[in-house]
Amino acid sequence: MPTKLRKFDTKVQHLKYKVLRQVAAEAWAGTLYDNVLDIPKKIIPGKQPTMRCCVYKERAILGERVKMAMGGNRENPNVIEVIDIACDECPMGGYEVTNACRGCLAHRCEDVCRFGALSFDENHVAHIDKTKCRECGACSKVCPYSAIRNFRRPCESACKVGAISHGGDGEASIDNGKCISCGACVYACPFGAITDKSYILDVISMLKDKGGNEVYAVVAPAISSQFTYAKLGQVISGLRELGFDSVVEAALGADMVAAAESKELVEKGFLTSSCCPAFVSYIEKNYPELKPFISHNLSPMATISKYIKEHGENRKVVFIGPCTAKKGEMKKTGVSGYVDAVLTFEELQALFDSREIEITALPESELDNASYFGRIFARCGGLSEAVAEAIREQSLDFDVKSCSCDGIEQCKTALLLKSRGKLDANFIEGMACIGGCVGGAGCLTHGEKNKILADKFGEKANDRTIMDAVSSLDE
Repeated sequence: MPTKLRKFDTKVQHLKYKVLRQVAAEAWAGTLYDNVLDIPKKIIPGKQPTMRCCVYKERAILGERVKMAMGGNRENPNVIEVIDIACDECPMGGYEVTNACRGCLAHRCEDVCRFGALSFDENHVAHIDKTKCRECGACSKVCPYSAIRNFRRPCESACKVGAISHGGDGEASIDNGKCISCGACVYACPFGAITDKSYILDVISMLKDKGGNEVYAVVAPAISSQFTYAKLGQVISGLRELGFDSVVEAALGADMVAAAESKELVEKGFLTSSCCPAFVSYIEKNYPELKPFISHNLSPMATISKYIKEHGENRKVVFIGPCTAKKGEMKKTGVSGYVDAVLTFEELQALFDSREIEITALPESELDNASYFGRIFARCGGLSEAVAEAIREQSLDFDVKSCSCDGIEQCKTALLLKSRGKLDANFIEGMACIGGCVGGAGCLTHGEKNKILADKFGEKANDRTIMDAVSSLDE
């Protein structure tokens, strides 16, 4: 595909896409289960390896990717999984002595090591015994030459909740008790060995055999920063070409959330947002004392999906967005009845191409039923602006002091301060991904431009106020 590099950030994403596209194409044709074992050969038809040591290993890994594209391990509740056979190229990592070690006489590294892991050769150069090292980092801190460095694996560095460790053979292992399904490790892994399971087959099944159902596509506002090789209106037309009966903005759900959440904030005096499922999961797992302060409102995805289901019969809802954690949210009590499947933007691109839909050749369709404030939920800070605006529009007497958190590390700092009574804010907006939803793991592209595009999309909204957008639901 000649346009592959303009559609994706990385070649790892493109490889994942090729598997999804082939699986989807077979599913549309009704040949998937007859040809499933041949899919790796169709993706790598030759006998020469393109990425690994041999073509047979490449195909074996592709076979595991096919399983993930078909839904992965159904017994594993986590939507993020490790492909063990693909995770074998990273060094074990940990603290190592570099060639910057000068063989000094002070040996401060040895003095601070409480585990006897440091030794020296005949040139006084330090060496670390990995069987004794406890990765405390004390030696690194005292080295005057900064010669001892912590070489962490990309997945470990990306995971800010400490959910990734190593198995017996060195492969990554995910602790589901800590994981918040944000997908940071998925995007960071240079070998694509960590990935999110796909529900693309569920969506194809809904579209192929509707059984009297209307199938709704609920698109996240972050879509405005994706598919940049085409116009947004053409993407919407593409969804209709796929067979979706209606396309609705999740931003309208965001308007509904802002209107309701502002009242809840005024009533309770302090609140944390509930829009980002990874952030909510982080609170539940690490700050259970703050759980009562999580907004009781459903996320925009669930809110608009609930509205769709409750205002018509025989409706199926597919959410399309940038978020891997949404795949977990759709299974939660109180959400599962409203959202039938979740696709990422990566998967939507594969779905278009599996049907050979060239969206750049399509006419434009409009999305025109949300406010500016609902649409800017896509980037960090947008939710806080929307809540403050909803308070103003509803003439509520309350001074919002918001703390917008850009990534889990900022979320952790804000929650820690709050738990210790030291946070001068009454509303915490938590976004697990850097930049907000526009930086989600399921995005085609990432970068600062995504936030700019989200704001521009908001400025095009026909409904200029939140209450105007919410009122349109009754029309």
